[in-house]
Amino acid sequence: FNKMANLSSEELSKGVICSSAGNHAQGVALSASRLGCKATICMPLITPDIKVEAVKRLGGTVKLVGENYDECQAYAIETAKEEGLSYIHPFDDPYVIAGQGTIGVEILRQCSIDFVNKDSNLDAIFVPVGGGGLLAGISSYIKQVRPDIKVFGVEPLGAACMTEALMRGGICTLDTVDAFADGVAVKTAGTETFRLISKFCDGIITVTTEEICAAIKDVFKDTRSILEPAGAVSVAGMKAYCKLNKIEGKVLVGVTSGANMNFDRLRLVSDIANFGAKTEVMLATSIPEEPGSFRRFVDVLVGDDQISLTEFKYRYAFDESRKAHILFSVEVDAESEQKQSLLDRLNEAGMDTMDLSHLESAQLHLRHLVGGRARSFTGGIPDERILQVVFPERPGALKKFLAELSPQWNVTLFHYRQTGNLETNLLIGIQIPSTEYKSFNEAMDRLGYRAEEIEEAAFDAFSMF
Repeated sequence: FNKMANLSSEELSKGVICSSAGNHAQGVALSASRLGCKATICMPLITPDIKVEAVKRLGGTVKLVGENYDECQAYAIETAKEEGLSYIHPFDDPYVIAGQGTIGVEILRQCSIDFVNKDSNLDAIFVPVGGGGLLAGISSYIKQVRPDIKVFGVEPLGAACMTEALMRGGICTLDTVDAFADGVAVKTAGTETFRLISKFCDGIITVTTEEICAAIKDVFKDTRSILEPAGAVSVAGMKAYCKLNKIEGKVLVGVTSGANMNFDRLRLVSDIANFGAKTEVMLATSIPEEPGSFRRFVDVLVGDDQISLTEFKYRYAFDESRKAHILFSVEVDAESEQKQSLLDRLNEAGMDTMDLSHLESAQLHLRHLVGGRARSFTGGIPDERILQVVFPERPGALKKFLAELSPQWNVTLFHYRQTGNLETNLLIGIQIPSTEYKSFNEAMDRLGYRAEEIEEAAFDAFSMF
């Protein structure tokens, strides 16, 4: 708005154009409606629908162009020249930077800072960085009136254009950017923002996708608000800073700059948030492929700790190794002795176990590939039934379930992921001869679990993969 308010009447009459992945787009559209001019908003093709619809509701004309922000920006600048429109830069403009710097004014006001007596104990501010306009504006203002307050920028590790520029001592362009935090996925930092950040900022922190997801979960638990990844970047950076420097008892502010979260993206955030928070670990264990070994594995795994399983996936495999492989996740502090104790316990029992928690490909893909048809020299598994079991989500439920099955029936498939409900549907394969199916149902009744075979069409489809 600050930039557009300083345009001439003639410039406003011709209209404005901008390139943006989200918040800037909505700001230009709203400012145009207030100033009575037309606004063309260019957004990358990857822009979430929620942001596109928000711009349209504010009266902006949306054009989806380019695979990333930089391609979108190039199109907007060229269109501005061809059609005589005023290009409103999202970050590399003195008026825009000054306007974004007013957030620094708001922070100091909200913290009730007395500029004369300095009676506030505000220690640091954390600001998300895309092209750098927000950080340049806030740090420039804060350092003029309260130089004792530290101001840090925070970037995703896969889109750290400002970090790279500061390391090289000049503007550079990244070859690729990770678009997970699309609101700050910028290849090239601004020239003016780089100059100001170099002068006034206390440093840049980079964070991983997992840490961003953990921050989204933290904010939701505290406020019941759902941030988009770019909006949670500052919180992730704040947590990383506190952990690295062992900060306690300080007043810190994180600028949460966006909540344009697509509903479909919540699934991914939920899946990997606990890994970012280091409260869940994903492991893979090999055990003998023989009746009874599945139960023995669970006995060793749970031990006396009553560890909570959040994921458990296994499929029968009979090959030269005679080994069964299980992928599972448990709630433990990933950096505590509990995790190492668990690994030692399994390995000492002859159950070779590896930690997959640090592998992004395992979190995003491998967990979904476990299962399907049994791998066996003999083809199908005799008397195998695939059932859905309504399973309570509480510690000890799996151990109790297997104790009822073993050793009478052999488990050939197990597919479970924690949902956060009181109970969830578990997919399980068990070898149950027809003559014993009544006994199996009686066992389920004793447990109080509901078990139903999947329908024939589902079984046929399942057998294809």
